[in-house]
Amino acid sequence: MAWWYKFLEIFPFEWAYGGHMIFMKNALLAVLLLTPIFAVLGTMIVNNNMAFFSDALGHGAFTGVAIGGMAGLVEPVGSAVVFSVLFSFFIAFIKYKSKMSSDTVIGVFSSTAIALGIFLSTLGGKSFAKLNSYLVGDILSITPREIGFLFIALLAILVFWFLVFNRLLIVSVNPSLAGSRGIHTFWYEVIFSCAVAVVVTVSMSWIGLLVINSFLILPAASARNIARNQRQYHLFAVLISVFSGAAGLILSYYIETASGATIVLISSVIFFATYFLRKKFD
Repeated sequence: MAWWYKFLEIFPFEWAYGGHMIFMKNALLAVLLLTPIFAVLGTMIVNNNMAFFSDALGHGAFTGVAIGGMAGLVEPVGSAVVFSVLFSFFIAFIKYKSKMSSDTVIGVFSSTAIALGIFLSTLGGKSFAKLNSYLVGDILSITPREIGFLFIALLAILVFWFLVFNRLLIVSVNPSLAGSRGIHTFWYEVIFSCAVAVVVTVSMSWIGLLVINSFLILPAASARNIARNQRQYHLFAVLISVFSGAAGLILSYYIETASGATIVLISSVIFFATYFLRKKFD
C-alpha cells in the first residue's frame, strides 16, 4: 500500500500528504476498484431491464445478514452471500418456470425478503439499530486486507466477462436465437444473477443497501444515452462510474456527507446531463 500512499502525494489535497488520513487513502483506492466492477455488471443489468432485480438482491442480502446475526456470527457477510445467491437462483428459477411477469416475481421475492429481514432482526424485541451500518454503508472503514480482496474480485469479474460476455449478450438481446444456438439461457441468467448477488452482498457494508442499486444502474444508464456501440457503452460506463466514485468520495470528505449518497448524486447529475445531450451523440 506504500506505493499508493506515495502516489497520492502528487494531488493537491491535504489528506494526501504524509502518514495521516490513511482511511481516506484506503477509501479512494477501494472506490477505484469497486466502481469498474459495478459499471461492467451494470451494463448488462440495464440491457436486460433488470434494475428492479438488482434492488431485490440487496433486500435478499439484508435478510442474509439478519440470519447471520441470529446465528451469532460476528461477520454475517458469509451467510448473507449464501442467502443472496440462493435468493437470486430461486428468482431466476420461478421466472423461468412460471408464466408470471418478471416484475411480479421479483416484487414478491423482494418484499418478502425485506420483511423477513426486518422480522428476524427485531425478533424478541432486539434493536434494529445494529443493522443501520448495512443500510447506509461506510467506505471509510475499509481495511487494506479488504482492498486486496477487491483487487482479486475485479480481476475475477474481468475474466468472467471475457469468457461469457458474448453469450450473455445474445441471451439478453434474443433468447430464442441463443436457444437455437445451443446456449442454455437459464443457466447463463443464473450465473450472471449470482455474480451480481455476490458483488452486491460483499460491498453492502461499504456502500449501503439503500443506494447500492444506483451504483449499478446510473453509470450504465448514462453511458447508454451517449454510446453508439457496445465498446463505447462499456468504456463510458466505467469512466462515468470511476469519476463519480472518486469525485463523490472527495466531495463528501469536504462537505461532511455520506460518501455513498454523494457518489450517487454526482452519478445522477451525469445521467441527466447525458440524457439532455444524447441527441448530439446520435
